[in-house]
Amino acid sequence: FPTLTVMSARYPLLALLEGVGQADQGVGRGVEVEAALAACLAFGVVRPEAAFEGFAQPAVITVALVFVLSKALNDSGAIERLALPMARLADRPLLFMSALVFVGALLSGFMNNVGALALLLPMAMGLSKRPSMVLMPLAFGTLLGGLSTKIGTPPNLIVSSFRESVTGEGFGLFSFTPIGGVIAVFGCLFLVVVGWRLLPRGRQAQKDHGISMKIADYVAEVEIPLKPAEDFEPSADELPGSQLWDMMIFKLEAQLDGAAQVVGIMRGNVRLLGSIRHRRVKPGDILLVQAGPKGIDTFLKVTGLQLHGVEEFKTDNLPQMADIDVMEAVVMPGSRLEGRSPKSLHLRRRFNTNLLAIAREGRPIRERLGRIKLNAGDVLLLQGETSVLPDTIADLGCLPLAQRTFSVEGRAKANWWPLIIFGGAIALTALTPFPVQATFFFALVAMLVVGFVDPKGLYSSIEWPIVILLGAMSPIGGALQETGATDLVADFVVGLSGASGPVVLLVVVMVLTMVLSDLMNNAATAIVMAPISWSVALNLGVNPDAFLMAVAIGASCAFLTPIGHQNNLLVMGPGGYKFADYWRMGLPLQALVGAMAIPLILWVFPL
Repeated sequence: FPTLTVMSARYPLLALLEGVGQADQGVGRGVEVEAALAACLAFGVVRPEAAFEGFAQPAVITVALVFVLSKALNDSGAIERLALPMARLADRPLLFMSALVFVGALLSGFMNNVGALALLLPMAMGLSKRPSMVLMPLAFGTLLGGLSTKIGTPPNLIVSSFRESVTGEGFGLFSFTPIGGVIAVFGCLFLVVVGWRLLPRGRQAQKDHGISMKIADYVAEVEIPLKPAEDFEPSADELPGSQLWDMMIFKLEAQLDGAAQVVGIMRGNVRLLGSIRHRRVKPGDILLVQAGPKGIDTFLKVTGLQLHGVEEFKTDNLPQMADIDVMEAVVMPGSRLEGRSPKSLHLRRRFNTNLLAIAREGRPIRERLGRIKLNAGDVLLLQGETSVLPDTIADLGCLPLAQRTFSVEGRAKANWWPLIIFGGAIALTALTPFPVQATFFFALVAMLVVGFVDPKGLYSSIEWPIVILLGAMSPIGGALQETGATDLVADFVVGLSGASGPVVLLVVVMVLTMVLSDLMNNAATAIVMAPISWSVALNLGVNPDAFLMAVAIGASCAFLTPIGHQNNLLVMGPGGYKFADYWRMGLPLQALVGAMAIPLILWVFPL
């Protein structure tokens, strides 16, 4: 009956399997996790007093702390300074890519995977001659690096936490290194020697700040007619555009109903950019009108005007003011932009920012930009004040790509203390009995006391969808185990394999975990598969640690789809990749990981 009770909640659980993957990509469907937990509560599968115990699990606390500490390391500039010598390799593409991949793998072993990618992505975009050759290997390298330590990726923490809940002792900080570390090294070697050659050479990456997105396709110059003699009072028919004299920009845009917007005014030798909503149109002005080709046509028809001079827009006219900049940014999963249109967000009014262009999967979008619903991975070309544009991009939940030039000198100063404190926490975890959540908490408090972490922004650096997912899934995973559902699945798996032996079942568990990880969140995959693998091992009477390690490795091998992990999605737009491109490189990489993992697991954790 308890097992049937769990199955009676199959719809929320199936919705969960779909939703956790969506939630990890920031689509905003994390409610499926809460729905599944609510269903288990309603059917009595989860006890009310245990419903929220998952949020006190060491894995949940550690993941939250890793997010905060990663943000502190990013802001300190220390890691950026350490990575700067790679910039000298930009003229040697293969060496440059190799350095990016291996450094990304090293960083992701000790910090958030997304944070490691965010540190290196601007360098990869700004200095690489072919970003599409570099970005997917970089993303995959950060995923491989997470395999090497307990804190490198949430699945490792979840597997360790599950082992602790069953045996009273979890895996150590470097228990994953003999397996995950070796896989990471050889996986990165595959990426830099073979992997990048499997990508189509025709892919065009987004770089050079809109040059590849062809700003001319989005911005046109339209001239307002001069006033004739004072005694002449023209009508709109006699002098097209005269009805716009002294009209405020926002009123002009309202007549266009989102088809176009004015992003700048050239008035003689003066260029007015930025906040111009309340500027009045003057005779002789040249308006910089942003829209797709159809939107430009709509603007010309409504106003009766014509394009100024040549039909092609002069890119140099856009960023001519010292306090105005143009930057590219990629929409992050979970961003406030995702699933919403620029028009509904009121980018100009609320953020004093103009959206000049959008690219999706390497191709520019030529429809009405104001009404396009943005997706995670979209590349945006944004214009705003130089001093606040980076902060605006961060507030919007986007990741800035390469600026007009990547500074080889980097920041003038780097604060090394956050890196020293973090290194001390790692050493304390490795050399003492203190659990990782305790040492990381000490590190966070130390950074707060000395002012390296802003208390106001402390919680904003945490990816709450992941934390909520882990906290809500934990009691569901426990319910599956307590009701015997995991034993039921384990018996089914063992029955299917017949007399194949434990090694074959170890392969089956890993492959099944890999498949699930490509379709849904890797943390959710680990939560579901850890108790099942444990039950399979107990049924066979073999070492369950080997099966837990197979789950940890398999859950982090999300190489086949862009939705398998946030990092895959983040490089899709900037790299100009297609969905099928991930199979080209990901499938042989996944086969390599599986072929290496099984012998290594059997060597470190004999059955």
